[in-house]
Amino acid sequence: MTQLRDQYARFGISEQAAQFGEEILSSLTERFRKIDETAEYNQLKVIHAMQACKVSEACLLGTTGYGYNDLGRDTLEQVYAEVFHTEDALVRPQITCGTHALALALMSNLRPGDELLSPVGKPYDTLEEVIGIRPSKGSLKEYGISYRQVDLLPDGTFDYDGIRAAIKDNTKLVTIQRSKGYQTRPTLSVARIGELIRFIKGIRPDLICMVDNCYGEFVETTEPAEVGADLVVGSLIKNPGGGLAPIGGYIAGRKECVENAAYRLTSPGLGKEVGASLGVLSAFYQGLFLAPVVTAGALKGAIFAANLYEKLGFPVIPDGQESRHDIIQAVTFGSPEGVIAFCQGIQAAAPVDSFVTPEPWDMPGYDAQVIMAAGAFVSGSSIELSADGPIKPPYAVYFQGGLTFPHAKLGILKTLQNLMDRGLITSDFHRI
Repeated sequence: MTQLRDQYARFGISEQAAQFGEEILSSLTERFRKIDETAEYNQLKVIHAMQACKVSEACLLGTTGYGYNDLGRDTLEQVYAEVFHTEDALVRPQITCGTHALALALMSNLRPGDELLSPVGKPYDTLEEVIGIRPSKGSLKEYGISYRQVDLLPDGTFDYDGIRAAIKDNTKLVTIQRSKGYQTRPTLSVARIGELIRFIKGIRPDLICMVDNCYGEFVETTEPAEVGADLVVGSLIKNPGGGLAPIGGYIAGRKECVENAAYRLTSPGLGKEVGASLGVLSAFYQGLFLAPVVTAGALKGAIFAANLYEKLGFPVIPDGQESRHDIIQAVTFGSPEGVIAFCQGIQAAAPVDSFVTPEPWDMPGYDAQVIMAAGAFVSGSSIELSADGPIKPPYAVYFQGGLTFPHAKLGILKTLQNLMDRGLITSDFHRI
């Protein structure tokens, strides 16, 4: 233990802060054991899918140019369909990020005159310009696709009466964001998503139900398609890429919906037939293989952060005891200084660019300055240790990732030390 404390001291973490962290950690043994059980289940699920789809060494090689007859690409998409229990999947490096994957799924399955409905309130900030809530070139609104939303009730439950009233004749697609985004609402469990989908399908069985699955993959033993989702969409530089995927996104779901996305990604008449894998397949396969265990480590980090900051007196969502349905941990500081100190602590714990000091800035797609800490091997990878938040009330930070739990633990202790050093918490660990 003395050797371990010496190592933490090299990062500027006081014995007092390290001891406080150990006290929090000692109460989480049983919680972490259950997370490991889920990781084991999901690990076996992924291995079974790879075996069932006959993944071979040839699948790891990839193609260039048009990418015709790319065995590895096509097999990987079969693996994703098997893992997520869907008819088909589109898994491509040409999908640049989670926002791109979501925009692709929406733009390919909606037509002029259709309406998009969000029954879970405001979507993530970067989707506002995709939809046209904030004006942007090429938005759904520019193509004559309207948007309607129904906010969650104050207690975080679905407004079923409001949703029923909002479904019109031209409503075509319902988008359900699993994670909280830059909000302090609860993340939706797969079970709750299923309840919502059953309600919607009971009104209009033909409605396409799409789930933004970002940050939620492998946190539970089931995925949204198993409870009725027609489309499940996410990013490979989040959970399913396992920290190894250097780019990419996925769209899994009903065959017709996935084909629509493929034709929009490439070209009408080409669809899934083209799109070279460009040497990334080995990272895609191995990242998916590691994803259940990597996600478990990130989840442990989030729970550790929740319990530590809750003990300090800061509002946290989810709280320290709640069941978890994604890897994101929100901590509300109530001031810009708290958000900035936290993010700078995460950056200082990074293996890459630890010497950089992040500051708030005007990022594309956001309506306020945002601070982002992400000293990552893959730029912007939020399955790696990262934290970010908009500099606007209620001044909450959103922490996620950690390829290993020891790294997540280091990052959280570094944020604690940063807040102590800046006088934002007292020396006896109370919020100021």
